Amino acid sequence: MQWNIDAAHSSIEFAVRHMAIATVRGRFTEWSATVESDDNGVLTRLDATIQADSLETGVEQRDAHLRSPDFLDAATHPELTFTSTKIERTGDGTYQVAGDLTIRGVARSVTFDTEVSEQVIDPWGNKRRAAEASGTLSRTDWGLTWNQVLETGGLLVAEKVKFTITVEATADEPAVV
Repeated sequence: MQWNIDAAHSSIEFAVRHMAIATVRGRFTEWSATVESDDNGVLTRLDATIQADSLETGVEQRDAHLRSPDFLDAATHPELTFTSTKIERTGDGTYQVAGDLTIRGVARSVTFDTEVSEQVIDPWGNKRRAAEASGTLSRTDWGLTWNQVLETGGLLVAEKVKFTITVEATADEPAVV
């Protein structure tokens, strides 16, 4: 079964430590995804395409730097992609979704812990589900190595980046009531 993303109720967000004392949060505002499940609602496929230049942290100068060749190089590599390679059901509504994440033309395997809601019928008669996936990656694995060493010996930008993906979707086929 094919699922259509409800963009108004979905997000891709990230968080990274700044100067080893604070956390900077951001999001991508333009992206699309393909989500499929079997007839029993078990997740079978998840692919996504994210527009690199849609990154927002709320500070335009920082956003421009993150889009620059020092980080995402959005002009040369306009998209980040994720293609699922293995989806393992780990419990009732929980999964480990493994796949290839491509950033700046470099593909690396990542795994996200994912929790999928029960299906409901919304007020308009659509089958609707939600999911939340989270994971941590090392940005240097994709060549995002720009940094500055602080006076204290710490780094200006942490290597680890936490991601949270929240998706609400409607089924391609109408509910039978």
